[in-house]
Amino acid sequence: MNFTTEQLKQTPVFGIAGNFAEHLTQAGEDADFVNIVTEEPNAPKGIFPIYLPNFDTFLSTFPLSSHVVEADFTDKINLHLEPETCVLFSVVYDTSQVVDLKPQAFTAFNDCSIRRPNAKKISEKKNWGKNCTGISANWLGLSSLSEGCELDDYSILSFIKRNGEVIQYGMDSPVVGYQYFHQKLLNWIIKTFNNQQDTGPLEPLNQYINQLGKPAQVIISLGATRYTSFGEKGFLQPNDELGVFVYNKNQSNQQAVTTFFTQHSQQHFDDGCYLYQTVKAK
Repeated sequence: MNFTTEQLKQTPVFGIAGNFAEHLTQAGEDADFVNIVTEEPNAPKGIFPIYLPNFDTFLSTFPLSSHVVEADFTDKINLHLEPETCVLFSVVYDTSQVVDLKPQAFTAFNDCSIRRPNAKKISEKKNWGKNCTGISANWLGLSSLSEGCELDDYSILSFIKRNGEVIQYGMDSPVVGYQYFHQKLLNWIIKTFNNQQDTGPLEPLNQYINQLGKPAQVIISLGATRYTSFGEKGFLQPNDELGVFVYNKNQSNQQAVTTFFTQHSQQHFDDGCYLYQTVKAK
């Protein structure tokens, strides 16, 4: 299953903050959410916009690329690969409220982030220009998010290749390891879309969705994995090669995925979804 760039340009993109344990702490962003109260201690912190088509802010800049990450390295920047899986949902509305989300497909995602300590909103760290966010060109169908769905068999694994050396960047993380998943996650997303306010690093999602004319589909990245010790401090550099795999654990394993990235970086990956990007300086 594939989508054209034009199709993607019509689809809003959102991300979930804090859906893998310890990621926000490793990313140095836990302080951003110190005043955000959640219903449960392990609940995600909120949802942030990454791309809003034809919006009246910087969020209208189309950031998605399946092959490159571009950034201005003139001044020192702390740029992090954020390995995730994202899901395409169709959206059901009742007047101005979201009442249901129906999963359609999933793929590998790089919610690449510039660590900006003084950013007022999460989105300022996410959409910082063209070709700043990674999305695989290959999607797999998803019939539901109920327990036992297709994604239950998948894990997320990521690497960089720097000066010929392959280094694991994120922990090999089962998708079912998300703190909120299955129907619990769907219920939480729907509630958050309808009720999240403009507070702290978060933004008023229901207002945005209605401004967009209640889009029929949205892409939501489910949250970044924990980093390895290298990934936690190993900020990206020009010419780094990046690999994010959402691979089927019944068809492959960590060693096989590592070998594939090491030897065949730009070939088709048969055991799931694969995002390959090169970091380039603007």
